[in-house]
Amino acid sequence: MPSGGRSYGAAVRSLRQQASQGRALPFVTTYDGDEMIGQVTVSGITWGSARWAQIGYWIARPYAGRGITTTAVAMAADHCFEALGLHRLEIAIRPENRSSLRVVEKLGFDRIGVAPRYLHIDGAWRDHVLFAVTSEQVVPGGLLARVDSRSVEH
Repeated sequence: MPSGGRSYGAAVRSLRQQASQGRALPFVTTYDGDEMIGQVTVSGITWGSARWAQIGYWIARPYAGRGITTTAVAMAADHCFEALGLHRLEIAIRPENRSSLRVVEKLGFDRIGVAPRYLHIDGAWRDHVLFAVTSEQVVPGGLLARVDSRSVEH
């Protein structure tokens, strides 16, 4: 079934199954207690000689621009590098998504290039800009150390 036709429940079940197989880490982003306002998902975890994964994220519009997503992505990435021992993380962003582009800019991901027709979204194949960071680029202190804590509302 195309991903656009899946229910939220089916997506959650799929993520849980992938997580139990060590292929994904779905994180919920919360704010001011238990209110879910977004998600960071580490997916496509590949072990062996590659030891890499992809990160995707979203946040509810009222919370965008507060540095919350940047902090959440940094925390997920640091967990991947420090606890899991992954070597490389990639993020694919649509070129018009300025907010997401700002996240990778603040965290120091390297721009790899444009991937034409990379993902099928809203009924069409969409171009994405690819970014990556390796474990050697973030030690010591990890990506969270790059986040300006003053930019995050408490």
